[in-house]
Amino acid sequence: MTDTSTAADGTSAGSGRKAGVAPFSSLEWLIAGRYLRSRRREAFISVIAGFSFLGIMLGVATLIIVMAVMNGFRNELMTKILGINGHMLVQPIDGPLTDFADVTARLAGVPGVRAVVPYVEGQALISGPSGSSGVLARGMSAADLGKLALVAGTIREGGLDGFDTGGGIAIGTRLARSLGVSAGDPVTLVSPRGTVTPFGMTPRVQTYPVAAIFEIGMSEFDSSVVFMPFEEGQLYFNQEGQATAIEVYLDDPGRVAEFRPVLEEAAGRPAFILDWTQRHATFFQALQVERNVMFLILTLIVLVAALNIVSGLTMLVKDKGHDIAILRTMGATRGTILRVFFITGASIGVVGTLAGVVLGTVVCLNVENIRQGIAWLTETELFSPELYYLSRLPADMEAGETVTIVVMALLLSFLATLYPAWKAARLDPVEGLRRE
Repeated sequence: MTDTSTAADGTSAGSGRKAGVAPFSSLEWLIAGRYLRSRRREAFISVIAGFSFLGIMLGVATLIIVMAVMNGFRNELMTKILGINGHMLVQPIDGPLTDFADVTARLAGVPGVRAVVPYVEGQALISGPSGSSGVLARGMSAADLGKLALVAGTIREGGLDGFDTGGGIAIGTRLARSLGVSAGDPVTLVSPRGTVTPFGMTPRVQTYPVAAIFEIGMSEFDSSVVFMPFEEGQLYFNQEGQATAIEVYLDDPGRVAEFRPVLEEAAGRPAFILDWTQRHATFFQALQVERNVMFLILTLIVLVAALNIVSGLTMLVKDKGHDIAILRTMGATRGTILRVFFITGASIGVVGTLAGVVLGTVVCLNVENIRQGIAWLTETELFSPELYYLSRLPADMEAGETVTIVVMALLLSFLATLYPAWKAARLDPVEGLRRE
C-alpha cells in the first residue's frame, strides 16, 4: 500500500521525494518537445499548431505595424501642424493689433517661450501658366520666417535672402507644380478685398516673383500656403500698421495650459489666446479614437489564434490519453502532466509572439520602401498625399506600446493552454489505459 500511494504521489517506491520531477525540469521540456514534433498520426494536430503559430505571429506583427504607422501619422501631423501654426495663438479682442511690436517683445520675454511671430493673413487666389488655386497668404518678416525650420530648412529652389525687400513670395512644391512655375517665375495674387471705390470694393490684383519654393512634406501646406513679406502683406490685405495675430512657440508644447495665464498677463492688453489642443482638438481626438478601435479589432486576430491553441491542445490531450496514463502510472504527478501541456501550448505562443515582433519591427523599419515597392508593382498610389496629408508613410514604434502588445499576446497564449492542460492533469490513468 505504501508503494502504491507513493507512486500515486509522483515518487517511485522506496525512494521518498528524491525521485520526484522538479517543476519545469528538463524531462518536462523533453516530453513537451516530443509532443510538438509532428508524426504521421498527429499530422492534423500539427497543422492546427502551425496555424496557431502563424496566427499569433501575424496578429502581433499586424498590431505592431498598424500602431506604429498610426503613431507616426499622428506625430508627423502634429510636428508639421505645430511647426507652422504655433502652439498658442494670441488674437486681439477690443481692436486691431496695432501694438503688435510691443506685445511681441513682452511675450518673447516670458521664460519657456521659444519664438514669437506676428503675421498678417488673408485668403487669395493665385494663378500661373498652368492653372490657379485658392491659397492662404501669410505675411511674415524674413527673420520670423527663418524661425520656422519646416519652411526655412526645406527650401528646394531659390532662397530667402532679401525676402523683406525683394518683393517675392515663397510657395510650396505642390503648388508650384500645379501652377507650372519655378523660382523666379511670376505669379498673380487676387484678393477679393481690394481697393474701395465709389462703385464699391474692387479685387486687388498683384503680380509677384517666386522667391523660394519649399517642401514641408504635408500636402495641405505644400499646396495651399503662400508666404510674403510682412509689410507687403499689410499693404495687400489693407492692414497697414497692424497684425492679424501673433503665434507663440513654446519649448514644451504640452504646457500650454500652464502658460495661458502667464501669456495673458504678459500681453498687456485684452487678447484671446487659443492653444493647439483647442484649435485641432477634433482632428487629434478622431485619430485617437481610430487608434483605439484599430487596437481592439486587431487584438481579435491574436485571440482567434489563441483559441486555435485551445482546440489543438484539446485534440492532443485526447490523442495522448494512453501516454498520459502510462506517465501517471510511472509516477508523474498531475502537476507534471499539467506543466508538460502548458509548455507545449505556451511554446507556440512565445515563439509566435517573438516571430511577430521581429516581423513587425522589420516591416516598420522599411515601411516606406515596402510601400513604394508595392505601388511600383501594382502601378497604384497606395498613400495619396491629398488624402493622407503626408508625402511619405511614417512609422514610429513606441517601446511601451510594443511591450503592451507582447504581454497581451503572451497572456492570451498562456490562458489558452490552461484548460487543455488542466484536462490532461485530471485524466484518470485507469480510464486512459482502458480506452487503449
